[in-house]
Amino acid sequence: MRLVILISEATKEDIPLVGGKGANLGEMYQAGFPVPRGFIVTAHAYDLFMKRNQLYKKVYKLLKGLNPEDSRRLQKTSVEIERLIENAPYPEELRREIEKYYEDMGEGLVAVRSSATAEDLPDASFAGQQKTFLNVSSKAFLLKAVKKCFASLFEARAIYYRIQKGFSHEAVKLAVPVQKMVASEVSGIMFTADPVSLDRETIIIEAGFGLGEAIVSGAVTPDIYEVDKSSLEIKRVEVHKQGWAIVYDSQKNANVHKTLPKSQQEKQKLSEALIKQVAALGRQVEAHYQKPQDIEWAVEKDKVYLIQTRPITTLKKEARVKEAASHLEAEAKTGGEILLRGTPASLGVASGPVRILHSPSEIERVAPGDVLVTEMTTPDYVPAMKKAVAIVTDTGGKTSHAAIVSRELGVPCVVGTGMATHVLKEGIFVTVDGTRGLVYKGKVEPQKEIAPSAPTANIALRTDELITATKVYVNLAEPELAQKVAAMPVDGVGLLRAEFMLSGIGEHPKAMLESGRGKEFTKKLAEGIAEICSAFYPRPVVYRTTDFKTNEYRNLKGGEKYEPKEENPMIGFRGAARYIKEPEVFNLELDAILEVREKRELKNLYLMIPFVRTCEEMRRVQELLAQRGLQRSRDFKLWMMVEVPSNVILLKDFLALGIDGVSLGTNDLTQLILGIDRDNAIVASEFDERDPAVVKAISYTVRTCRQHNVTVSICGQAPSVFPEITELLVREGATSVSVAPDMIIPTRKLIASVEKRILLDKELGI
Repeated sequence: MRLVILISEATKEDIPLVGGKGANLGEMYQAGFPVPRGFIVTAHAYDLFMKRNQLYKKVYKLLKGLNPEDSRRLQKTSVEIERLIENAPYPEELRREIEKYYEDMGEGLVAVRSSATAEDLPDASFAGQQKTFLNVSSKAFLLKAVKKCFASLFEARAIYYRIQKGFSHEAVKLAVPVQKMVASEVSGIMFTADPVSLDRETIIIEAGFGLGEAIVSGAVTPDIYEVDKSSLEIKRVEVHKQGWAIVYDSQKNANVHKTLPKSQQEKQKLSEALIKQVAALGRQVEAHYQKPQDIEWAVEKDKVYLIQTRPITTLKKEARVKEAASHLEAEAKTGGEILLRGTPASLGVASGPVRILHSPSEIERVAPGDVLVTEMTTPDYVPAMKKAVAIVTDTGGKTSHAAIVSRELGVPCVVGTGMATHVLKEGIFVTVDGTRGLVYKGKVEPQKEIAPSAPTANIALRTDELITATKVYVNLAEPELAQKVAAMPVDGVGLLRAEFMLSGIGEHPKAMLESGRGKEFTKKLAEGIAEICSAFYPRPVVYRTTDFKTNEYRNLKGGEKYEPKEENPMIGFRGAARYIKEPEVFNLELDAILEVREKRELKNLYLMIPFVRTCEEMRRVQELLAQRGLQRSRDFKLWMMVEVPSNVILLKDFLALGIDGVSLGTNDLTQLILGIDRDNAIVASEFDERDPAVVKAISYTVRTCRQHNVTVSICGQAPSVFPEITELLVREGATSVSVAPDMIIPTRKLIASVEKRILLDKELGI
């Protein structure tokens, strides 16, 4: 009745004691494979914990008669059970044992994984059903993580899966392997047989930078390497760009999303030598188990570690392979308009109406016969996946969760399409060819000749939103792009720049005033603003008043007459100071705002004031607005840019004047905090929005605004370039992030990933 044992003591026969994952780790360790050392909190420990706290009776009472298809009841029951387990105290002897083994292995960073006693079995993968915690850094976090693993045995997805597979809840217990953390530079998954083509002579390796969490979940599309099992010859290499990776940040004691240098983003993840080394290990593991394996691996300092292995549960029996392949080859001979191309992940062809999900909370929307389309799947999606006739995802590879579960369910699946959730429209009829990785428009019947058309180039992007708590706005300057950008999954315009429209007008506003054509200036400006507001209505459009510098104004027709020559225009006559000194020009802009809001009734237009140096300047600008009849109201919001250090230092004083929203302009803020002109080639290399001084200013601004119930966003280039800045904003509580149009979708995906990571961190109290 041992509560904790070393991984080196376990074997594949010990599933009742250490669960499927623990048994395979011990088996590989004893066989001499490179498995990180550690220990396992056994199923006896779980049993002791549950019995000592009298939890079994309470849990099974809650589960009795539960209908797994009643998603709301299932979720409510799951939460109630997890709360019971997480609030229960440790038996003292168990706590001491866990702490002792942790001390004996030198403490430090560890990976804490769940290992159910009905897991990684030949006929059931239980993929991702329970929780994993990486880079756990102390005794306190370890004890909390172990308890969280116990509780995850009763997550809604795990309860559902057990019922569907016919496993009784009482028969399943949980162990927790704890291993030294591998600081993986590259990680991934390997199948020692192709799970799609059923080719047992080909090893499939998928690889990505950083921790494997991003690949396993399908959040990134990995490199794919195909290797001949006998000769270890590399038959195919497919490299995919990776813009970010999940890495451990020791200062934050958390796993974070880090931007990869541009020079690294398009690189092949594994060298030829490492591909062969990983494949060779896979071949040896398969030989040991005498059956094809699904293996997780990681590379640290050119050394390959095996993190876990399990049998591939989706390979058909050899006698059925040829029959299935022949049938599918006939099915694959389809023609029609191709909407999307991706990676084939589960064989078959099926047609049905598109149902787009952006969150597991929407799974009830999927009806039998629907084609499930989503960014990526998690175990929470399984009830919906079971109803679907086919599955299509934006990201992921052949070894992602979506791919594995689709094969287990026997439904066609195409992953890694890049844009499925935005190209496909809700309710349209499509045909999914999981054999070739194609999605066709309409119902496409098999035909003798294959005559696919080229991918559709001008498919309107859908407007349904990817659901994230943090809103994603867009920076926009050109009215001509409004309709196209508004069709993307974006919550509004966080920065409507006037400068491009002014350049289009082409003449200095003072020159137009002097010639009696001030109304012409206002009309042209109003037309551009209205075009954008109309395209985005009713989503908000935050218009930033003109922030041309003197050198830029001089380039307009007549500009030389009105603009002085300044040595450093960046900190010269611009922003709020200009409006105060030249109210007649400022009024032309305000009249354009009134034209759009009042005459054209586009009340989604808000106003943002840039480059405000002092509170007095902001107060005087507010007076100018009031004189024109523009005052804060339920449908008119006044925002202010935070781009001067004084805005940060005196932020509470600025907010006290009456501000509805704040937007961080990190470009100017970074220049002024660091004293660097980013346009000066000599010093530009030192310009970095991730400098600690800038990061502190951003954090303080976001926290202070939230404390005062003021909307806070960012419109500088930082979130478009550095995912860690986006993660910082989300973690600090920013209400929105505004990015360039081409970064809307990647930022949505990143925010969804960050918000998920925050929830996991909160569970551990990090």
